[in-house]
Amino acid sequence: MTESLDKLRDASLTKAIMAEIRRITTQPWNIMEICGGQTHAIMQYGLDQLLPKEITLIHGPGCPVCVTSLEAIEQALQIAARPDVIFTTFGDMLRVPGNQADLFTARSQGADVRVVYSPLDSLKFARENPEKQVVFFAIGFETTAPTIASTILSAEKAGIENFSILPANVLVPPAMRAILSNPVNRVQGFLAAGHVCAVMGYHEYPPIAEQYRIPIVVTGFEPVDLAAGILMTVQQLEAGQHEVTNAYPRFVTREGNQTAQRMIAQVFEPVDRQWRGIGAIPLSGLGLRADYAAFNALNRFELSQTALRESPLCIAGQVLSGVAKPHDCPAFAKDCSPLHPLGAPMVSSEGACAAYYRYHRISE
Repeated sequence: MTESLDKLRDASLTKAIMAEIRRITTQPWNIMEICGGQTHAIMQYGLDQLLPKEITLIHGPGCPVCVTSLEAIEQALQIAARPDVIFTTFGDMLRVPGNQADLFTARSQGADVRVVYSPLDSLKFARENPEKQVVFFAIGFETTAPTIASTILSAEKAGIENFSILPANVLVPPAMRAILSNPVNRVQGFLAAGHVCAVMGYHEYPPIAEQYRIPIVVTGFEPVDLAAGILMTVQQLEAGQHEVTNAYPRFVTREGNQTAQRMIAQVFEPVDRQWRGIGAIPLSGLGLRADYAAFNALNRFELSQTALRESPLCIAGQVLSGVAKPHDCPAFAKDCSPLHPLGAPMVSSEGACAAYYRYHRISE
């Protein structure tokens, strides 16, 4: 009963917030939600259709599965194919296409590819299979980095030498800068990802807001949270302001989880990283520090260089950069579907293309 009343209150509040957005909006504004989880919530609840026509929501690159580079996928496939390897990954990565195959296909061909819910599961496999090399595909934004760092520290402490990671973590603030620096950028305001800020805080964002004169609002994932974040962004845009504000204070503080940040800083350091469909972004990834280089799978296995070939039909890079929407792609819902994806945004549970497909947004 209490849960039902809470939902009714949230629905009523969301409706009131949307009415206020319509009341104060006087001109067109383009707002990007960073996180793919936010994109799916917006599509699921039709929030974009409740906004005034002047407000356009742009879907950002906040899906770690989607932006994991094609090079990393090809490295994963090579490592997974080795008979002495147990390759572990989150479930969304199985269907992400490489050049000609994916990890699901590799598993069907005999590779020991296992889905895990945490890198700690991978460490357990390493303990149980000392004759095997266990490799965890370390994808994700700042949200997964503390657990990965903790797992590496646990492996070091326990002397487990048959565990390593394929590093592919990426960072949000450099991606925001890359989007805003793009000559075809349309973004005028950001809804920052609440779960990333719960770990990292939002002290990194004021310099971005000041440099690009753009409001950034830390936002949650429930409809009422998203509506509140959009309202706070529109209020700033209409007033000509460019501040960083927090619409998710029940989970996020300015400084974030400093224990988690210290753990990340102990194990990782910023490195340049390729983002699939977007390209190289300086200092946008997390690489292992020299003290933990022994846990880098790229140092354990000799891998061959492969030519990287994206599907010529897929415009995932434009979707991830906010330049296009999924239904702008000529392959969307035709040659590209969740069962037969051409690009990662159609695979991931946080991908914009998957959200549009699931909620039947074939056109606007």
